[in-house]
Amino acid sequence: MGETATAGRRVRLGWFLRAVAPVVLLLVLLGVVVALPLFAGVQSGEPLPDVTISHVSLPNDETLALHVTNNGPEPVTISQVLVEEAYWTFAVGDGGPGAATLAPLESATVRIPYHWTPGWDLHVSLVLANGATFGHDIVAPQPQPGVTTDVLQTLALVGILVGVIPVALGMLWFPVMRDLPQYYLHGVLALAAGVLTFLAVDAGVEAFAEAGAIPGAFEGTLLVVTAILGSVLLIQAVAAHLRDGEALSPLGLAYMVALGIGLHNLAEGLAIGGAFALGRASLGAFLVIGFMVHNLTEGPAVVAPLAEGRRPSLWHFGALGLLAGAPVVLGGWLGSLAQSPTLGALFLAVGVGAILQVNWELASLIRREGRLASPATLSGFLVGLLVMYATDLLVAL
Repeated sequence: MGETATAGRRVRLGWFLRAVAPVVLLLVLLGVVVALPLFAGVQSGEPLPDVTISHVSLPNDETLALHVTNNGPEPVTISQVLVEEAYWTFAVGDGGPGAATLAPLESATVRIPYHWTPGWDLHVSLVLANGATFGHDIVAPQPQPGVTTDVLQTLALVGILVGVIPVALGMLWFPVMRDLPQYYLHGVLALAAGVLTFLAVDAGVEAFAEAGAIPGAFEGTLLVVTAILGSVLLIQAVAAHLRDGEALSPLGLAYMVALGIGLHNLAEGLAIGGAFALGRASLGAFLVIGFMVHNLTEGPAVVAPLAEGRRPSLWHFGALGLLAGAPVVLGGWLGSLAQSPTLGALFLAVGVGAILQVNWELASLIRREGRLASPATLSGFLVGLLVMYATDLLVAL
């Protein structure tokens, strides 16, 4: 018995040593590279500085706050600031000694006491100690009220009006869908897939556009791709857990659809919250009206998987509506607190991945019960795309 236990410990020890051996050897190799002057005498230029002004905050009409990130591999020092080609006083961070020097990947806020006129474009530039200059355009600046209790309450109300109520109204078409024959019901499911596909494409385009404003060191495009694939795998894992080796139930699929729409609506809330925080209330109002009509079409997509079979309890309908619509409130709060292109691109990409996985589940359901390429399903998918495009025009106005 003792010999068996000893042999088992030896096997585990051997497995552990084989597992850590590559890591140990890599560390040794790295130590050799650092210790030996392998590149001594090789002529090479110094790395170029790379600084990004990711966004600008305007707490009042006497202050500009530039949010800056050092993307390069070497520290940089901000020596001068220009506003409209004129040198201006400024303070970096807390203004203490060494605050103007940013380490690699370090971010800081550059505050400039400058009286600006609302609506008049501004151009600002940062001049580094080595003379490199990085500019940024502030388009139609407006005073930003910041985050207050009133703003948060307003955004909560807007989130309910934009997300929860329209989705709930769209879910009222459930009794009508229950009376449809299976052939046409598959068309409704395909319509839901068309709605979701439009949302995924729309959010994907926005995510890659936002990625262009992310500081280069964080690889915005790769962040978006990773978030899309990661959310696909995560939602797939959740779906696999729910079905436990069997086909996903209609109720489980409805929750997947609601989750995908909810993640997309989280990004919608970011846009609305950012508009209010930037002081662009008129823009926020247009977004509210557009999103209300837009989200009405998401309600049928949530309940379409439930149209065939036993009707679930009413509390499931309430939970589905909240899961799909309530994230607008959370997104609004996040958007008002942090107008960050990184955060915006990340949530948009997560929504894209979730929707792609949900569409896979919808297609699997239609294929199991009927024909995926029937006239009803193809027509329904096209109608879903066209309806979303028509309502999206209201958001763009």
